[in-house]
Amino acid sequence: MSLFDLPSHPDVPVKGESEGYPVRRIFCVGRNYAAHAAELGNEVPEAPFYFTKMPAHLVLSGAELPYPPGTANYHHEMEFVIAIGAPVFRCTPEEGLAAVYGYAAGLDMTRRDLQNEAKDQRRPWDLSKDFEGAAVIGEITKAAEFGPVSDQKIVLTVDGETRQDATLAELIHSVPDVIAHLSGYYHLEPGDLIYTGTPAGVSAVEAGAVLEGSVEGLAPVSLTLGAAE
Repeated sequence: MSLFDLPSHPDVPVKGESEGYPVRRIFCVGRNYAAHAAELGNEVPEAPFYFTKMPAHLVLSGAELPYPPGTANYHHEMEFVIAIGAPVFRCTPEEGLAAVYGYAAGLDMTRRDLQNEAKDQRRPWDLSKDFEGAAVIGEITKAAEFGPVSDQKIVLTVDGETRQDATLAELIHSVPDVIAHLSGYYHLEPGDLIYTGTPAGVSAVEAGAVLEGSVEGLAPVSLTLGAAE
C-alpha cells in the first residue's frame, strides 16, 4: 500500500482501437531540421542528441492549459512522433523501423528564455523542456496505415496563421536511424514515444492563443493557452 495515490497520465487514443496506448517514456530529438538549427544559431549535429520529458507532463490534443509560470518567451515546436511497439536494443535501422507501432502529431512546448539561459550557463534544459503540459499529442495512427515516412507535410498554425510549414523529407536523421541510434543507449520498449524534432518557424505564443498542428496522414493536434496562473 502506498502513502498516497498518484494521478495517472492518459493513454493516447489509437485510430480504430477502443484501448489506448500507455506511455512509458518520452524521448525528444534536438535540432533534427537544418533550417530550425540555423534559425536558433546552432550547428547541425552529426549524430542525434536527446532530451526527455516525463509522461506526467503529457496532455492529449484538445487540452486547454494556462500559460506556464516562469517564462516570458513561450514557444511552440510542431513534431512528428514515433510510438514504439516492440522491444529493441542495439538494433539496426531496419529492426528499428519494424518496431514502430504507429505515429502521431505532437507539440514540444518550450520556455525558450529558460532554455537560452541554460545554454549560456552550460546547464541542463529541464526547466525549459520538462514541465506540466510541455508535451502534447494527437491520436496515434498505426504504422501500416500511415505507410512509409517520406515527404508528408508538417504544419503548425497559431490563431489561423501559419507559423511552421515543412515536410518530413527535411528530417536530418530519419525515423529508422533515430531508433537505431537511441537503442544503443536505452532498451526501448512498447510505450516509448520519440518526438523527432521541429522544423523552422518556432516562435512565441501568448495567453489566449490557439495552436493547431498537422502531419499529412495523421490526426491533428491542438492546444489552447489560457491566462497565466
